[in-house]
Amino acid sequence: GKDGKVSEIEGLPTTLWARGQGLFRVRPDRAFATNRTIYLTYTVLPDGANASALPRLPAVLVVARAKLWSDDKRIEDLKVLLNAEGTGGRLAQAPDGTLLITSSIPAGLGINSVDWPQPQAFDSNMGKVLRINPDGTIPKDNPFVGRASAHHEIYALGFRDIQGVTINPRTGKLWTSEHGPRGGDEINAVEKGKNYGFPVIGYGREYTGKPINGDKTRQDGMEQPVYFWTPDIAPSGIGFYNGKLFPAWQGDLFVAELVGRSLVRLTLNGERVVGEERLLTELNTRIRGVNEGPDGGLYVLTDGNSGKILRLVPKP
Repeated sequence: GKDGKVSEIEGLPTTLWARGQGLFRVRPDRAFATNRTIYLTYTVLPDGANASALPRLPAVLVVARAKLWSDDKRIEDLKVLLNAEGTGGRLAQAPDGTLLITSSIPAGLGINSVDWPQPQAFDSNMGKVLRINPDGTIPKDNPFVGRASAHHEIYALGFRDIQGVTINPRTGKLWTSEHGPRGGDEINAVEKGKNYGFPVIGYGREYTGKPINGDKTRQDGMEQPVYFWTPDIAPSGIGFYNGKLFPAWQGDLFVAELVGRSLVRLTLNGERVVGEERLLTELNTRIRGVNEGPDGGLYVLTDGNSGKILRLVPKP
């Protein structure tokens, strides 16, 4: 609420499946102050699915919009905009108002990349960045609108497990953080119609240690990441800093680390990383998210049931 207290929200979709997945993202519309519109991404079980037998189920990822009442305690007029098919469900709103949604394949121990070719398939939304209008219609300038065999909501393809999304305030471009399998965690600057390679190319291996596609890291027609880490750091939320409290950090990209247990600051020259610094290592805790606040401070979310929101400001 506006008083800073937590309140329970009524009206969430009754079909939401919370076990292991659930509600991924709630994002206010850019004009929320006047239209009270929010966007949600969440999972529902496929018809007839046996949840107990499928702990790594690729549940149905749903994108929806709704209205939040003025008392901040109830949502109404829920409308499903898109079946995004996979999991993950990160969402960002581009400067032109369109919605950019990520849909990942199931990933983790016991899951082999070779069994999940969907990131390269145009008839699947999994392993993609998707783009729709706020009313659920397809933008006419989406890259594959003219291809009969393709899902027209596809904006970019070839992703494994996107964890963080942010819009670069200087360019308006979507940037993502992505978990590789064993190694090959990536930062990508996503462009319309481009193919980011998974599982054809990458810098990681299966969890068993076996190579993926012969350890191939490059192929014509497929993009290279802006940056990658091997061994894993498990990047989570990401955010650009453009505030006034830390002038030296303006234009830098911050990356929350789960396995690495730190906050990474990447110094950029355009879309090239020229420096890496690890912050908050003394906390020795998994970090889930990072964002610049309206006050110019840097807000950091730590992970777990005892997670905290930390505010970073310059020393007085």
